[in-house]
Amino acid sequence: MKELEYLEIINDTLSDTTLLGDDCAYLKEFDICITQDTLVEGIHFTLDTTTPFELGQKAVNVNLSDLAASGSKPLYLTISMSLPPNTDNSFLQEFYKGVDKICTTHGVKVAGGDLTGSDRVFISVCALGKKYNSVSVSRNAAKPDDIIVTTGTHGDSAGGLKLLQQGKTAPEILIQKHLIAQAKTEESNIIMQTAEESGLKQLAMMDTSDGLGDAIYKLSKGCGFAFDIDFDSVPVSSELKEAFPDEYKDLVLWGGEDFELLFTMPEHAYEKLDRTRFFKIGYVTKRHFSKEEEEIFEKKSFKHFEDK
Repeated sequence: MKELEYLEIINDTLSDTTLLGDDCAYLKEFDICITQDTLVEGIHFTLDTTTPFELGQKAVNVNLSDLAASGSKPLYLTISMSLPPNTDNSFLQEFYKGVDKICTTHGVKVAGGDLTGSDRVFISVCALGKKYNSVSVSRNAAKPDDIIVTTGTHGDSAGGLKLLQQGKTAPEILIQKHLIAQAKTEESNIIMQTAEESGLKQLAMMDTSDGLGDAIYKLSKGCGFAFDIDFDSVPVSSELKEAFPDEYKDLVLWGGEDFELLFTMPEHAYEKLDRTRFFKIGYVTKRHFSKEEEEIFEKKSFKHFEDK
């Protein structure tokens, strides 16, 4: 996987890599979390299927999702854009209307950015947030016998993308799930408060932006223990099942861009959560990944540098 090769080079080259490894870095000196994501035209979106208004919302939400996965309240963001010279002014105006809608909803302020020219649209957003409490969040914090929990339904965004590629307009709920990501900031706050009330010092959590299966693998790999998942317990929408009866399972696990949260915690803490919003889908085992299992997950996980 090319991405892993690049990450290895970065880790081998830098003198200090203590802040690398999670989607957000916690800067202890300032008590803030910071993250950055980039959207590239033709890779993460196309202007044939996405409006500038929707794109503005998505660009913000994908970064707020990383903050949610780190247990942080979003506060500020900067936006850098590279645009073709013939870009119409209305594109930028509608994009920032979408940005403003999400920022207003979550109480986030735009604190600057950069504009440059390019042959296609590039959007890079840096978001900063403050931890909800002192519970630390990391991919390596899962422990044997922890309950594996997720929010929301999975596969809807990937299903919406397939519908758009097929020129279809329904089910609309799937298409909207793809076009406008929804960061789970409220759920993150609940999870963090529950963890603190339960006496937890740390929590394993990340979002499912690259697919539920990818998140399961990365959390499992982080702690070194295999996850036992009951697929029938994974929340799946009836619309996805009806639209893709033969492939919905693959979309659920590997589709990506659902931006739900996946986390683990002891059962006594999970019992305090609302079962209609937080779904138990398995538990952390005491065994380690086999070589065969690891190869399967490596093959299926999202590859940012594969040919499109």
